Amino acid sequence: MGLKNPKEIYDHAIKNDYALGAFNTFSLETALAVMDAAEEMRSPAIIQVSMGARKFVKNLDVYVEMLRRLADKYEVPFFIQHDHCPTVEACKEAIEAGCQSVMFDGSHLPYEDNVEQTKEIVEYAHKRNIWVEAELGCLPGFEDFVFAEKAVYTNPQKAKEFIALTGCDALAVAVGTSHGGVRGDDYLPLDLELMKKIAAEKPGYPFVLHGAASLPPELITACNEQGGKVEYLRNCSEESIAAAVKAGAKKVNMDVDNFLVYTTEVRKFLNEKPSIYDPRKYLKPAEEAFQREVMHKMLKVLGSSGQY
Repeated sequence: MGLKNPKEIYDHAIKNDYALGAFNTFSLETALAVMDAAEEMRSPAIIQVSMGARKFVKNLDVYVEMLRRLADKYEVPFFIQHDHCPTVEACKEAIEAGCQSVMFDGSHLPYEDNVEQTKEIVEYAHKRNIWVEAELGCLPGFEDFVFAEKAVYTNPQKAKEFIALTGCDALAVAVGTSHGGVRGDDYLPLDLELMKKIAAEKPGYPFVLHGAASLPPELITACNEQGGKVEYLRNCSEESIAAAVKAGAKKVNMDVDNFLVYTTEVRKFLNEKPSIYDPRKYLKPAEEAFQREVMHKMLKVLGSSGQY
């Protein structure tokens, strides 16, 4: 099946009441982890590239072409999205590099500027049959190189208005999640009633949750037991994210947990086998850990397993 049009994949998720998992990748190993997980779980998936990954791979067009060729080997559907483009130009570059969907993050802009720039991107993208995700509201924490100190929750009526003014195909909303976690003693509260109100303003529309990795303390502990010094930050629980899916979220971004287990496996292997220097030996278990975590999210959080 391989790559499909984003609208086709979203329509299936909306009709069957589950969410699409969007997983950031930055290498052959991480791309294979997501695609193999999707195949194993018979689930669709969104293969994402962030601005940080763009810098890491150096040649975005070459990396996207690799993703395209890999996807052709699988029987479940994917599409490729560039996550969190901070400017109009970055979106255009991602489109020219071959991404099927771009996410413009204008959440830090005044409302009118966010509308104006999102509309410009939508007009450019739709002429090329490219899907556009926008964002309204602000999540605390880091996203690539941008830091937001406070959350600004999304107003349901403003969300409906924003969609009408811009023509964006999907909209990321702020209802309680965070980018990379924040300091706290327990999981963050997720405002499910607000999620329901946003979804009720435009039934059947694909609303999106960013920053929806849950940072379970046991994953941080496992990493730190292998010599890591990862701070115990908190985010929304997997149970609350799963409830948000039922409340109307149809795309969920979740990568920090995947990165945690990947790093843990590398540390564990090198601690246990210090004489091994062949990267293929320790990157394989890391890839497998990444894959298992993605499979877990598809089964327990997204409800996307068994859909294809």
